[in-house]
Amino acid sequence: MNRVEEGIAVHIGEERLARLQRARIGIAGCGGLGSNCAMHLVRSGFTRFVLVDFDRVEFSNLNRQAFFSLQVGEFKAEALAANMRAVNPELELEIYVERVDVARVKRLFVDCDAVIEAFDRAEAKKRLVEALLPLGCLVVSASGIGGCGDGDALVTRKVRDNFYLIGDGTTECNLDTPPLSPRVGIAAAKQADVVLAHFLGPLNNKEGI
Repeated sequence: MNRVEEGIAVHIGEERLARLQRARIGIAGCGGLGSNCAMHLVRSGFTRFVLVDFDRVEFSNLNRQAFFSLQVGEFKAEALAANMRAVNPELELEIYVERVDVARVKRLFVDCDAVIEAFDRAEAKKRLVEALLPLGCLVVSASGIGGCGDGDALVTRKVRDNFYLIGDGTTECNLDTPPLSPRVGIAAAKQADVVLAHFLGPLNNKEGI
């Protein structure tokens, strides 16, 4: 256990930390949702990740994604890996700079205990979730996170035992309701919270998700 992990164990204990470290978490898309969610999960104690994204960091991403101006032009999956290792240098990361399509889902995520769906387009989200659910892992998706204001409208819904959906379900990201840091960040944090509660179990006399 390194010093970072010792610091996390102060809050949750060594036994719970070890439980989190055994889980493998897939991040399907390393943009606004995926990058922020991954950083929350690293700070929570998770150490094993599969990062998948084909895109590069652009200046227009910096309004909501967990990257820095010096990383513009880098592949998002690789840039995110560097930022995660800046928190905990002893992570076990599988990095894939490629598109996630239905044909590749099993190859990429078959060994994952949970997968964060972090795509932009609604149809792509639907296809990914449908491909992931038969794998039996926990799937945490998001829909309706555009614009700003009324952050309380972003709720966590349990759709089935291994599928949770975050968001208001209606406000898509478009020209009228663009993706902005606060609501994207809230949704990403809620995705991370579902994963954390799932693996952490009972805490403070409350049952885990």
